[in-house]
Amino acid sequence: MEHGKHRPGGPYDAYPQPPARDGGLRRFLGGSPASVFLRLLFLSVLVGAFMAMLGLTPGQLFWHAYDSARALIEMGLATFHDFGGWILAGAVVVVPLWFVSRLFAASR
Repeated sequence: MEHGKHRPGGPYDAYPQPPARDGGLRRFLGGSPASVFLRLLFLSVLVGAFMAMLGLTPGQLFWHAYDSARALIEMGLATFHDFGGWILAGAVVVVPLWFVSRLFAASR
């Protein structure tokens, strides 16, 4: 057996190693904090340069996303308004027919 390695159940298992202090942080970040920072910095420069070439700013992106979300919400509310109209229009016909059918069924 090589020096520094042991078999499971050997004498070293009585003294478990403390967990690494930054193990959870490394697992969450996907690597060491320094390497993740450098990757994010590099990607930020690339995306920033691409946005500058297209003439985009972060403010324009934010307002475009805001306007798009607002348009989707308004479209959804308009759909519910239309749906409510359909329910009312159908109820004007269905409820009286149901009521008349119940009257005839009760008279039997």
